[in-house]
Amino acid sequence: MQKYKHKKPDAIGKLLIGVGLTLTFFLLILPLVLIFYSAFKGGWALFTDNLLHPDMISAIKLTLLVALITVPVNLIYGTFLAWCVTKFEFRGRKLLIALIDIPYAISPVVAGLCYLLLYGVQGWLGSWLDGYDVQLMFAWPGIVLVTIFVTSPYVARELIPLMQSQGSTEEEAAVLLGGNGWTVFRRVTLPNIKWALIYGTVLTTARAIGEFGSVSVVSGSIRGETNTLPLHVQLLHQDYNAIGAFTAALLLASIALLTLVLKSLVEYKQARREAQAIQDAH
Repeated sequence: MQKYKHKKPDAIGKLLIGVGLTLTFFLLILPLVLIFYSAFKGGWALFTDNLLHPDMISAIKLTLLVALITVPVNLIYGTFLAWCVTKFEFRGRKLLIALIDIPYAISPVVAGLCYLLLYGVQGWLGSWLDGYDVQLMFAWPGIVLVTIFVTSPYVARELIPLMQSQGSTEEEAAVLLGGNGWTVFRRVTLPNIKWALIYGTVLTTARAIGEFGSVSVVSGSIRGETNTLPLHVQLLHQDYNAIGAFTAALLLASIALLTLVLKSLVEYKQARREAQAIQDAH
């Protein structure tokens, strides 16, 4: 099998490459460099003071709490939703697939407002919950709810195309051999989707940590209580604490870079697995 060789770029190709690299530098690399430089320009002591400030620690803890709840919920939801719509035929299946994309289509701010009108003290369900002394909005449960909503499609959307392309032949064979539903999923389905599952989980984690729009509506931005890291960046900026704002932004940027590394690693592993499968087939 002859290996494809990329041809060397001509003058127009070099121009396009140069434009692409220039835009990448000014739009992606330079802002990251600015974040790191601005966070440390006041010295290590000032950076540490902002990093260890009680409000910063509270924002970090809340952000991690939201991610730790959101990711497993959407991991389970996305996996079983993808399994449901790819392995079974039922009335309303196409509508369910379309509904998965609602969080993509709705602005996060609008989503947050809808949750506020529904679960707020004056909302349809919020007034009933208030009678039982249950508060969702302007507290961490509300932040978790809207974050789950905006991140819900990522795992499902990674799994559905893969599971559709794989078909149900292996699962049907496992059932004929006497396997029950859980055994078939654990021993047949899960190994086939694990890389896409990891990829979707990484994307969900990144979005959950960096979500701003919907959270800003339902959190109330209570300092030290309902401020996540993205909201804390805005709060510090409004307080004219540029070093503190860039310190919080540095944490978010570091998480984003780590997510990018994990994403690239997963893609590399998946590409190697596909290449090995093709080689074994030949």
